[in-house]
Amino acid sequence: MAYADFVTAMMAFFLLMWLLNATTEKQRKGISDYFNPTIPVNRISGGGDGAFAGDSVFAEETMAHTGTGAMDRKVAAASADADGESDGEGRGGDGKAESDLEDVEKALLARGGESNTMEQLLRHVVTRVTDEGLVIEIFDLPDAPLFVGDTAEPRPATSAITGLLAEVLNLTTNEIAVNGHLRALPVMLVENPAWDLSADRAQATRAMLEAAGTEKRRMQRISGYADRRPAVTEPADPRNNRIEVILLRRDR
Repeated sequence: MAYADFVTAMMAFFLLMWLLNATTEKQRKGISDYFNPTIPVNRISGGGDGAFAGDSVFAEETMAHTGTGAMDRKVAAASADADGESDGEGRGGDGKAESDLEDVEKALLARGGESNTMEQLLRHVVTRVTDEGLVIEIFDLPDAPLFVGDTAEPRPATSAITGLLAEVLNLTTNEIAVNGHLRALPVMLVENPAWDLSADRAQATRAMLEAAGTEKRRMQRISGYADRRPAVTEPADPRNNRIEVILLRRDR
């Protein structure tokens, strides 16, 4: 046997083995019928004129059997949307809530292109969407802290940032939580003020938001976490001095 014939035969063999593993009994029957000219191509029509009765070896059921997955994300998302519409609530409502959070996030980030001053303010701000809601994080920069020293007295830039936040937060009626975080303070301090100071800064932020037009009834929680949840691995890094303003999801 020539080497080329041997390679061709092996390829056909492995293709046959793959087909046996990747197809269902019904599909294998369709293949068998297709190569048998004495009987119809397919005894039971499935709406298609091929050997797989309208399916292929890459159909959702087959792919699930072979471990290569089923629907892609777009199809899954479309299916979820359809379920939400049929339910009337549930997933459809969740999609609307997610859209509201994203609208607020886009409106905030879009302010950066309005002026150089606004761009400088937004250097302090990062956003992320979590299971809890839209987290708007305001943090210290090495050359621009948010508060005066180790106090809860806000600097002018902090007041300007919270005024900007109040504008975009008013695009929705979701409830709001405010968390205060601090970098690690020197261990030689007789009394560590981190707990009180982080809570005081959160309270100061709440007061600034309300003064800028945010409704008081929307405030659901004010928390101080001291230095227990650092944003970066170095506990004493000024980046850990931050305030989180969280636009809570409606279902929480």
